[in-house]
Amino acid sequence: MADINQTVVYLSEQVVVLCSCGLSFLGSSLIIFTYIIWSDLRTTPRRLLVYLSISDWLSAVSYAFGVWRVFHTDSLDCVVQGAISTFANTSSFFWTVAIAVYLYVFIVRSSQRVADSLVLFFHLVSWGVPLAITVAAVCLNKIGYDASEVSVGWCWVRIHAPDRVLWMLLTGKIWEFLAYLTLPVLYILIKRHIHTAHAALSEYRPILANRPLSHSSSMADMKLTLIPIIFIVLRIWSTVRFILLLAGSSARQNPVLVTLHGIGNTSQGAANCIMFVLLTRPIRTRLCAALCCCSKSRADVQHSHDAPNRLLLGQDTSTQREEDNTSQVGTDRGYSVD
Repeated sequence: MADINQTVVYLSEQVVVLCSCGLSFLGSSLIIFTYIIWSDLRTTPRRLLVYLSISDWLSAVSYAFGVWRVFHTDSLDCVVQGAISTFANTSSFFWTVAIAVYLYVFIVRSSQRVADSLVLFFHLVSWGVPLAITVAAVCLNKIGYDASEVSVGWCWVRIHAPDRVLWMLLTGKIWEFLAYLTLPVLYILIKRHIHTAHAALSEYRPILANRPLSHSSSMADMKLTLIPIIFIVLRIWSTVRFILLLAGSSARQNPVLVTLHGIGNTSQGAANCIMFVLLTRPIRTRLCAALCCCSKSRADVQHSHDAPNRLLLGQDTSTQREEDNTSQVGTDRGYSVD
């Protein structure tokens, strides 16, 4: 297996995967930014999401560097990039599962105290285990050039390592498989609990039974369905290539499969941003308001610059003040509408 030819990474694949890395970088940054600037949104689940976003941010940066370079040797920067992406990617698996466990304990077990007490454990496992594995892999000279056999230009487990399959499992694949099994089970249990509670409430309060589900409830229900599905859809391509590698099939070098692998491994940050920022109404509303304020500020600056010119052209001062008041009333009314 150590003498397998290198998988060619074409320029088109590089461009697509680099764009995916850029979107994940921006998406993860936006999640972290919104958490920092709005203190009332700093709930424990969103704090866990920030830790996940830090891992995804590191993954996006390290993968982008690897895709841009497309390594061909076991150079120092290859090892550093491989170590960072290994740590970040493995940590992302752990934090994704940690969020699901927290929500399960909080919602199904109805124990916020127990759920909050797990946060320290999540830190120890989600940072500690990936760090220990990565340090061990680097010290044993297992991280390096992998000929893009189960990557897209970046470095991972060295292609010439005799026990590389074992280290591929330890540095990512075994945790990926466990996430495939754990996430659907936890989110199905959460959804079933919520639906059961809603049905019980409707039984005692029939007046609510005929009312349509609120937008926020239906959106939350959709997210509970999409979280495991999106995770599996994004990550399945790297798993397919890994299985094809074990089977010795050259299909793992198919350009379409390589591109899907690159997009999937680098899109988690962007997917989380869409679900937990753009599809979350309170945050989306605040972002839109902030953008509107920025646009209004620029318009006011431009308005103040244009005012002397209008006066030089003969516009009466009282007329200008009248237009300003009318504009301000319109703006205030616009902000009052939800």
